[in-house]
This record gives sequence, structure tokens and C-alpha cells, in this order.
Amino acid sequence: MDYFNAPGRNHLFVPGPVNIPDQIIRAMNRNNEDYRSPAIPALTKTLLEDVKKIFKTTTGTPFLIPTTGTGAWESALTNTLSPGDRIVSFLIGQFSLLWIDQQQRLNFNVDVVESEWGQGAKLDVLETKIASDTAHTIKAICIVHNETATGVTNNLAKVRQILDSYRHPALLIVDGVSSICALDFRMDEWGVDVAITGSQKALSLPTGIGIVVAGPRAIEASKTAKSLRVFFDWKDYLKFYQLGTYWPYTPSIHLLYGLRAALDLVFEEGLENVIARHNRLGTATRLAVEAWGLKNCTQKEEWHSDTVTAVVVPSYIDSAEIVRRAWKRYNLSLGLGLNKVAGKVFRIGHLGYLNELQLLGCLAGVEMILQDVGYPVKLGSGVAAASAYFKNTIPLIPSRI
Repeated sequence: MDYFNAPGRNHLFVPGPVNIPDQIIRAMNRNNEDYRSPAIPALTKTLLEDVKKIFKTTTGTPFLIPTTGTGAWESALTNTLSPGDRIVSFLIGQFSLLWIDQQQRLNFNVDVVESEWGQGAKLDVLETKIASDTAHTIKAICIVHNETATGVTNNLAKVRQILDSYRHPALLIVDGVSSICALDFRMDEWGVDVAITGSQKALSLPTGIGIVVAGPRAIEASKTAKSLRVFFDWKDYLKFYQLGTYWPYTPSIHLLYGLRAALDLVFEEGLENVIARHNRLGTATRLAVEAWGLKNCTQKEEWHSDTVTAVVVPSYIDSAEIVRRAWKRYNLSLGLGLNKVAGKVFRIGHLGYLNELQLLGCLAGVEMILQDVGYPVKLGSGVAAASAYFKNTIPLIPSRI
């Protein structure tokens, strides 16, 4: 029984987990089955091939691990690195902070490059470190593509450019949890060696699949990496890939069928159209925030995220109260400010299987909440700014032309 029921649908606008489309729910609504039957390996084979398309790689090897993004982090690190290895990692918000904590607890020598929250990774500092590292003591660069706590997107192409300009062999390991399949991500073109994402973000599935894609250099590094791993060991997966059965242990069968439906939805819309839709949603949200007279936590346009916007509130308002009131009165779920920005920002997630009219409903709710907590917003101002933008940018639905 749902003890917190409310009329209508919950308006879920946290930056993950996100709304699950009916098509995915129906695909997962099935009985259990034997994963050793021919059906599951056949399904898995198609998933492994199609997952590569959303990462934009032809050379990567995917692993669909029954875990969260945190487990995917650990898999990426322990399969490619050895204890004591020096890595450069960028601290720009709560999730990069948590990844750094994991790196340190796994006994890597972590060279932390910290930015003010709301700013992107300090790539000038990276260049200085790479230029001076002629002995190639740096074994990996770890960077969060899209920091969900602050709404900051980093320039991965620039990271690859720095590494290439100094012919540095460090692996490039990327957290794409809240970016892949929503923002432009080019694994092969940007020379990303390991990339990860989670099923509960842009793919619009329940939590439970940590998707890791390893490039050829990462696979090679895994042969000599000395970090202890068991559950996350790629070697076990690769063995079963060779056998054609694919699974070293029981997979989440229902999530595999859900992933099949999710990928089908992406390919039906077209990946580039999905990315363009997220850009429209992000742009409209930023226009609404500007119309409300509030500021974006992200300090420069080049860092703006198209999957989440962190909105800075005046000092006399506790942003946690905005989130509480949204849920208690309007059946709207918004993201809390985390750690250094707790009480200072609330977050609007705009990723996954989401359209423009759904976002307008969220923006209307935010306006009412802002008035509730004493902020003098004009009702309809943000909605009007977003609507005017949408009116000139929303394309016709291809399947209905």
C-alpha cells in the first residue's frame, strides 16, 4: 500500500531516478525466467551491441553490471589501476567528491584538483600537471562529465586535447552517469578509455544496471591491474562472452527487458534528437530561472548542463523548504541542495523520457512554491519565458507527420 498517495501523477523532477515510460514498465512486467536458456543470451547480445551506440563507440566493450553508478565507478577503477597508482581527479561537487572518496579508500594516490562549486574542472591545472609529468607517473584522469549537484558540464574534448598534445598515456576515465544518452558524448572521438552510466538516469529505467564501457587500452590495462576485485572483475565477464552465455552470475532479467525497450525508444526518436530535446529542456529551464530573477549555480554558460539546473535562492530562504513544500502540497519532487550548497540551491532535473509540456507543469509548480516561501515571483513569468522559447523550437513529432 502507498501510504503517501496523492491524486494524479507525481511530478518527478529530481535529476535521477527519473520518470519511467509506460513502454518500459510493460516490458518489465513479466515472470522470472531461466537466464541460462537461449533467450537471455540472445537478448544480451543485442543489448551489448546497441549500448555501444549511445556511447558512440565501435571499439568499446560494454559490461551490464547489476549495480548502481557507485558500483560502476568501482569497476572502472579496480579493473584498470593498481593500489598506489597516481590519478588526477577533479572535485567540483558532491558526486565528484564521493568518487574521490572511493578512489582514496581503494588506496590510489589521488591528486585532487578542486574548483569552487558551480565551476567546471580546472583544465589549466591539468595541463600544468600533464606537462610536468615527463616520467608519466599519472596513470589516469578521473572526471565527472556532468556534476549533478551543481549542474556543471565539463569539456571532455579539451581533456583529450591536453593529453594528446603532450603525448601522455594516462587513461581517461569518465563518469557519464547524468550525461550519457542525454548530452553529447563521443567515447571514441574523445579518446575516453572507460565510461560509465546508470540505468536510472537518461535511459529512464529503474536503478539497478551500472553500464561500464571499456576501450581497448582499458581492457589491456585490466590484464596487469593489481587492485582486488571479484564481483566487478571484467575478466569473468569476458570469459562468458567468449562462451556465448554472457553472464558470470544472475543478471536482473527484468531490467534487461526494460533496457531493450529503453534503447528502442532512443533509436525510434533518434539519439541526436534526444540530445537536442534535452538542450531545449535545459535552455527553457534556464530562461525561466532568469525570468524569476534568480541565479543559476553554474557560473558560466560554457558549463551549463542540459540535464539538471541548480537554482540559487536568496539568503533568507532555505531551499530545503522549497523541496519539502513541493512534495507536501503540489506532489512535485525537486532535488535538494547537497553538502556545500545545502539550503542554498534546489535542483530541477530535466532528463530522461520527458517532454516540454511536462517541464512547463514543473515550472508552474515552482512559481507557486516560490510565492509560498516568500519570494516575490510573478506567477507565469518563468512559464511564459519557457513557452515562448518552446513555441519557436519544438519540432513536429516525426512519427505523426
